[in-house]
Order: sequence, then structure tokens, then C-alpha cells
Amino acid sequence: MPEYKKQHALEYHSQGKPGKIEVIPTKPYSTQRDLSLAYSPGVAEPCLEIHKNPEDAYKYTAKGNLVAVISNGTAVLGLGDIGALASKPVMEGKGMLFKIYADIDVFDVEMSTKNIDEFVNTVKNIAPTFGGINLEDIKAPECFEIEKKLKSELDIPVMHDDQHGTAIISTAALMNACEIFDKDLSKIKIIVNGAGASAISCAKMYLSIGVKKENIIMLDSKGVIHKKRKDLDAYKSFFASDKTDIHTLQEAIKNADIFVGLSKGNVLTASMVQSMAKNCIVFALANPIPEISYEDAVGAREDIIVATGRSDTPNQVNNVLGYPYIFRGALDVQARQINEEMKLSAAQALAKLAKDQVPDSVLLAYGKKNMVFGKDYIIPKPLDPRLISEISSAVAKAAIDSGVARKIIPDLDAYKIQLDNRIGKDNKFIRSVTQRAKLEPRKVLFAEADALRIIKAIKIICDENIAQPILLGNKNRILDMAKECGVEIREDIPIINPIEEEKLRNEYGDILWKKRQRKGLTQYEARRLMRDRNYFGAMMVELGYADAMISGITRRFTEILRPALEIIGPDENFRRVAGLYALSTKKGMCFFADATIHENPTWEQLVDITLLTHHYIKQYNIQPVIAMLSYSNFGSVNNEETDKQHKAAEYLHKNHPDILVDGEIQPSFALNQSLMQEKFPFSKIADKEVNTFIFPNLSSAHISQQMLLELGNAEIFGPILMGLKKPVHVLQLTSTVREIVNMAVISVLDAQKTKDIKTSSVFV
Repeated sequence: MPEYKKQHALEYHSQGKPGKIEVIPTKPYSTQRDLSLAYSPGVAEPCLEIHKNPEDAYKYTAKGNLVAVISNGTAVLGLGDIGALASKPVMEGKGMLFKIYADIDVFDVEMSTKNIDEFVNTVKNIAPTFGGINLEDIKAPECFEIEKKLKSELDIPVMHDDQHGTAIISTAALMNACEIFDKDLSKIKIIVNGAGASAISCAKMYLSIGVKKENIIMLDSKGVIHKKRKDLDAYKSFFASDKTDIHTLQEAIKNADIFVGLSKGNVLTASMVQSMAKNCIVFALANPIPEISYEDAVGAREDIIVATGRSDTPNQVNNVLGYPYIFRGALDVQARQINEEMKLSAAQALAKLAKDQVPDSVLLAYGKKNMVFGKDYIIPKPLDPRLISEISSAVAKAAIDSGVARKIIPDLDAYKIQLDNRIGKDNKFIRSVTQRAKLEPRKVLFAEADALRIIKAIKIICDENIAQPILLGNKNRILDMAKECGVEIREDIPIINPIEEEKLRNEYGDILWKKRQRKGLTQYEARRLMRDRNYFGAMMVELGYADAMISGITRRFTEILRPALEIIGPDENFRRVAGLYALSTKKGMCFFADATIHENPTWEQLVDITLLTHHYIKQYNIQPVIAMLSYSNFGSVNNEETDKQHKAAEYLHKNHPDILVDGEIQPSFALNQSLMQEKFPFSKIADKEVNTFIFPNLSSAHISQQMLLELGNAEIFGPILMGLKKPVHVLQLTSTVREIVNMAVISVLDAQKTKDIKTSSVFV
């Protein structure tokens, strides 16, 4: 990894609270009574109940949602045997993925032993703590023995994801690819290049869907595994081929239907691919460099389906499509094991999901107008929100049907709804919009490029290919600051200092003067204003040299807003400009307006702000459910302050009945759906989850946003300026590097949309 990327990785893991996971209480603890119930003497009661009935541990403790991620660090990612302690960051990362994808809590356990019996005994001794065991990064063949022994001796799910994760996902992909090419599973010839834990598990699972063992040829680092070899363990021997005259990959792959690579990069050549059977299938799953690149594979022949482990090509075989949801289903029925029926059900559910209509949210995230089951779409995308409900429910049902479930789920449809609601939409939103930005990066101008946080953010933005930055400021100062903090600014990134660009300043100033010469601005003043980077930058956006501008980390809000309004101006489709904050919270995404511009809006202005906010949020494939906030509930208090929210809601009901909006209403009701239904069942939003809040004035909006940010551990996008012809967004003085990157994502998305703006009919 390049030095600057190393530094970013180290900072990510060390800044703030070290590591990536923490334990937080799930019960009240603020009073003495709470503590006496949590510990002594109250804790004795659930202890006694569990002593009488061990199954009650699922009722009174976190066992039923707790998985151990366990490793001895002998086969860590591409790092090899680095030891137990050095593997801890990976295990924490796995724990984080369990949480964000399936709401499963994790303790990571790193064991300093390579002895199989010691490892197994340690896991057995700590197993009562957990509802499931995820084995991770343990080298073969020891991993096979460890998993086999633990599965036979424990009564909770045990799965070595390195073995079974790829097997489940690639099996789903294999079934669909063979269906597309109309290949008979019982007749296909498969080449498996690699003989580690994952490769052997994949090959075994292929047998469960009808592939014949005699039609599989497996290779390790020494070549074809055949029956004359004397260096094979029991696991490799199982797949030893009768074809003892074939030794190399080049020889083995001739006329093969399928290549499955679980080895190392660049071992499969285009000529080898060309020697395969008609309508061939190539799974080049080595990471980060596949056995053959996607481009070389599809360039070798047209009648081919290609899958890799990479996210930047079609058909990504990624373990995150499987293990979080498999454990979720297993935990929810308190399964005693993860058996073959459950794994096969997961693969079948994944394969089936690829044939269903793809949700708009997925299309939006990947910048596609459509995704249809076919050569370039044989398995779902990792951002597909349906994964948790479809795979987990299939696994749960298989556990029940096969008799390994302690708990029966009577209504699987209701269970699917619970699963959908279990994971908040916040992380999905962030991942979705970031993915969409990366598909079509735009030129984003940073007017304060000599600020340290901007420089650090620029590096992330470039590394992730989120945007094409343009930097304004003194070049030597920017490069010196970057060097001091270990950041490398690419040579192809434009760095422009308006002070040194007299000719451009005069040209830009004359354009501004023509725009505002009848509004009191002289030519001299217009040219002088172009020394200000916010004016200079706004003009670059206006003239198309940049697609969006970001500023504000060293300037007041009005110092950025004024140039944007004077040079770019409001979009003619909208009646005014307003500000929006998008906050990612534990309850999902929520939106605050207007928290930046209108100090004390009238009811007519509130109508415009609401319509503008509704229009903006809809572009992200989110249905706005809007509450007009007040300290009054539907006329309980009557004065000028509450009346404007009431009038705005009344107007919107009459003139825009399709919009889900109501008020005036207090936040405590807007945020509590059951309370809302109880007290105000007549409301248009009584049975809806409110996600958008229109405030009566700037003061209340800004205070609420700041308090939520500090107290609620929310992540923020904003302030987002809505209603300009072209995107200009303003950072807060306190914006973190992460928030700057988030704003770059929003700026790119807005720039992508500006080329396709159509006249809006939502405004009065």
C-alpha cells in the first residue's frame, strides 16, 4: 500500500476511540433503581431462571444476538500467518460488518494457539456466551478439523466463513450462469484453480446442486490434483482426478465449461479462456487482482459470463452477500447449527433474488436505468436492501424444516417485515449515494484548498474516485501543507490562485459586471471581487469550468451564499433558495429545513421551503414524510408563530394533496408513530414514519440540528443549498474531514442532476 494510504488506514483505526467496535448498554442505567436491577440484587432473578432452564438465556441475556468472531491469525486476508494479535483489526472489521448489515452484535476473540485441540477446547469453554460462532482466517487444513469438531460438540451455529461464504455466493452465481447458458449441471466440466479452504468448500457445495465429482478438476500450486500424487491430504485427495496425464492449468482448461479461480492474480490468460467450451463461465475470484481481469476475459470472447471479487465489475462475488444474513436467520430461530440445508437455501434465495425486479434504490446507487437477469447480472448487488429479508428468512425456514431450530417463526411474511425494519436506512443511504457519485465523478471546486481538513479530504476523494477536484489557493502553500501531513496531491489536479490570474480575474469580473451593472456594481468593483476565491470559484461553476463548488470552512455562510446568488442565481424552476441538513441517525435519515437562510419565514415562504425540500429529497428515491414543527398540536395554541405552520400545512393539503405533510405538530408526536396514531389518528402522517422536518424559524432549526449532532451521534450532510441553478454547498466552520467528503458526494450527485433538470410543476 502506498505510504499515504497506509497513513489514512492507521488514522482511521486510531483516531477518536481506538478500534472499530464498542459495547453499549441496552437498558436504563441512570438511577440507583436501574443499577440495582442491572446488577445486585436484581440480577439474581434471571440467573436463577436460567439455572432452572438454560434455554431462558435467550430470553434474559444478549446471547441470542451475539456472535463470536474467532481467529488464530494463521491465514489473514492476503497477509498470511501474522498471528492472533495482529489479526484483531480484521476481526473487529468483521464485527462491524455483522452489525451494519444484519444488526448482529459481536465480540472478537483472538487466540494465540495453532494447536487444533487447544483451539477447540477454548471455543467450547466460552461458547455459552454466544448464540453463534464465526470462525475466521484460519489456515487449511486445520480449519476443516476445527470446524468439524466444534460443529459436533456445540449446540449453536458454527461456520467458517472463509470456507462457506464464497461457496454459498459462488453456488448462487453458478446456478444462474448455467441457467442463462442452458448448461446441465450434471454434465458441466469445472476447473477449480486453488485448493485452500474456500476452494474445497466451493467444490463440495457444487456437488450438492448436481455437479458430478468426476467432472471437477482441482489444481493447487503444484498443478492438477490427481491420484498419482503422493503429497495430498485427505481434503485434497477427495477431489483427486483420474486424469493423471493432465498436469497444468493450460492443459486442464481445454473445453472446460467453467473456471473457478480461488488462487492468485494473473494466472489465467486470454488464450486459455479461448480454449474453453462454448458459452463458458469464468469466476476469477482472487482479490484484489483476479486470475484474469474482467476486461481481458470479455475481450477474449463474446460468449462468456465473468464474475470477480471486485466491486468495479459486474457480478461481484462478495461474502458480505451471505454471512450476515445466514447468521441473522440462524440466530432468530435459535438454531443448533448451520447445516447444509440452510446453506443451500441461502444460495437458492440469492439466486432467485437476481431474477426479481431490481429496486429503484439499487439502480440509483449504481447509476443504472435498469438491471435485468442476464450475463452482466447473475447475482444481486451488495447494496440490495432485500438481502436481509430474503436470505435470512430462507435460512430460518430451512432451519425449522430441517429440525435444528429451537424457536419456530409462525409467520414468515411478518418476519420479513421485521427484518426490513431491523436495519436503519442511514448506512444504506450513505453507501448508496457514495456509490452513485463514484460511477460518474464530476469536477468539484474547493475554494479553501489551503485548509488542512480540505487537503486531507481531497486525498480521500481522489482515492475513492468520488470527484475530480479543482483547488483554489496558493499552490506552494497547498503543496507544503500536504507534504507536512503526509498527503500527496496528484499532479493532474488543477491548483489555481486567483491572485495570480489577472487576465482571468478581469474576464470574470466583466461578466459579473454585465450581470449586475444595473444593481449598483461598477466594473472596478466587479474585477476586485474576483480576488475573492468564492466569487472566482462561483464564476468557474457558472461558466462550466467546474460542476460544483464547496466552501465555508474558513468563511461565514453569507460570504459564500452572496457570490452564489449574484453569479449563479436561483433556478428558474424554483421560487427561492433554501438550506437543508441531511442527518444520518440510528433511526435512519432525517432532513431539516430551513436551517441556514430564512430567519423568520412567512407561511407562504414555508410553503415554498416545503415544496423545494420535498422535490429535493425525492431525487434520492426517498419518500418524504413531512412534519410542520411547532410547540402547538393542530391548533392547541393559537398565535402568529403557530398560525403560519398551520396555514402552510392547510395550503399544501389543498393544493398539493399528493404530498405527505401535516402540522402544526410538536416533535414528540412527530417522532412517535404510536403516540401520533393514538392522539391524532386523523392526521395524513399518523401511520407514517416522519423523516422530514420543517421548522418555524432558523433559530429553532439550527439549534435542533446542532443538539442532535452532538447528543445523538449523528452523521451530517449539509448545509445543502437547494434551488440554485448549479450546485454550491457550504461547509460549517467545524466540519470534519468525513463531513467534507460527504459534501463532495452530495455536490457530485447534484452536478449529475443539473444537466437533466426539467421544469418543475410542484410550485405555486
